[in-house]
Amino acid sequence: MGRERRTHEPPAGQQARLGRDFWFYFSGQAVSQLGGSFTTFALPLLVFKLTHSATNLAFTTAAEFVPYLLFGLLLGAVVDRFDRKRLMLGSDIAQALVIAVIPVLAIGGVLRVEDIYAVSFVQSTLGIIFNCGEFAAIPSLVGQRELVTANARIMATNSAGQILGPGLAGALVAFVPVADLLFVDAGSFVVSSCCLALIRRSFNAATPASHPSGSVIRALLADVREGLAYVWSNPVLRSISIMMALINFVAATADSQLVLFARRALHATNSEIGFLYAAGAAGVVAVSLVAGPIRRRLSFAVTALGALVVTGLTMTAMALAGSYAAALVLWAASSGFGLLLNINTIALRQAIVPPQLYGRVVSVAQVLAWSAIPLGALAGAAAINLSGSVTGVYAVIGVLTAAIALAFAFSPVAHGDRYLSEATERPAVSAADAPDLAAPRTMPSG
Repeated sequence: MGRERRTHEPPAGQQARLGRDFWFYFSGQAVSQLGGSFTTFALPLLVFKLTHSATNLAFTTAAEFVPYLLFGLLLGAVVDRFDRKRLMLGSDIAQALVIAVIPVLAIGGVLRVEDIYAVSFVQSTLGIIFNCGEFAAIPSLVGQRELVTANARIMATNSAGQILGPGLAGALVAFVPVADLLFVDAGSFVVSSCCLALIRRSFNAATPASHPSGSVIRALLADVREGLAYVWSNPVLRSISIMMALINFVAATADSQLVLFARRALHATNSEIGFLYAAGAAGVVAVSLVAGPIRRRLSFAVTALGALVVTGLTMTAMALAGSYAAALVLWAASSGFGLLLNINTIALRQAIVPPQLYGRVVSVAQVLAWSAIPLGALAGAAAINLSGSVTGVYAVIGVLTAAIALAFAFSPVAHGDRYLSEATERPAVSAADAPDLAAPRTMPSG
């Protein structure tokens, strides 16, 4: 425990190599995100086609995020106690089967909006397992100095798939039913699971996976309490979680009602809506590719909070412009700078959190931050219904987002660099110090 920290860091002046296992992981996620972009495009269109309702679009978003409130803390503890890579691999396979239910029901002519809610709920529950494991995967594969770069590479490539995906899906929808696009997502989960199986390094290297002794439930609940206590006692983690909850409550409507905004405010066709989604992903790619250099030149507070201000102001500008061409550019900027905030807050958590707490901390952070999304989505739908103006609601969302960022400039978030510096000086056992506990490269059973 007291040994000097060893990481994957290169000698001073040399660029770090991200390594073979990272690129397997990177490739699987690129394909998975390409498939996921088909679903991101298709599900709102299916709901809109079935209901033409802002409220039903909000319920779809709620169904996706309610599982984090119900199961997030417990599943985060599970991911810390068992083999993370096996759990992620199993999650991929299960999600492939679940997402295929929607096109199968559509082919049979029996698809209802309630079925979409149910599939979103189950897939999101399975996705919690993968997300918690992913938080531990990146620092297991690269050194601390490369966390921002590695996260940015993954997000950029994920979004590159989301550029191609909605555009391709928008073109294909002229020839195939919308629901059939979800078969692509199902196949992409299978590819992701295969890439995970090829990775040699363990995602539990610093904390060997083990089965709990005694009462499983009691042990997991104790783990949950430990994770909650750690996040709430750390000023910067607590502040980030509160800030994200406020942002998500305000901004949830921007994503859940994008189809409605495009239809009513921009008079966009299905293909044009696909290109709007693609423009958002293009903005994420552009900003993600320069996230590392930006972070090296600017402080954590200026990078993260400044990005959030830009996100809000460009969203307001998009609403007021009322032009499809302007919306493509402004939505790209809003999406890109929103992800710049996420890249830096994720890297900060990964750098300062002890590895044995990775799963619990990310689940606690998600529960605290994402608990506001269902409420925000429903509140946004109500605001649209009451005001009759989706444009006005988007304009207010942008102003409030920028205001939240400015308010947290006076919180511990402004001192993020100090917490990073303290984490760098703290001795710890890294992944390189621990034995390789990677599971055999085979599909898990049971």
